[in-house]
Amino acid sequence: MFLTNILLKKAKSKSLLVLIESVASGHKYVIPRERIVDKLEIVRFDPYVQARVLYREVKKIHSIY
Repeated sequence: MFLTNILLKKAKSKSLLVLIESVASGHKYVIPRERIVDKLEIVRFDPYVQARVLYREVKKIHSIY
């Protein structure tokens, strides 16, 4: 292994873009979250149901620098 490979290694980002999905209707949002935090579960407005419902994280999309 060369010394340049060690010095030029990329650092991990602190934030991720994640896809969250409504438990009630399946409506989706893409929002950022910190890398070190557990999976998201938040209450947001769902336009299909016209009420505030629970949204759960479905998958990670990519990193944000």
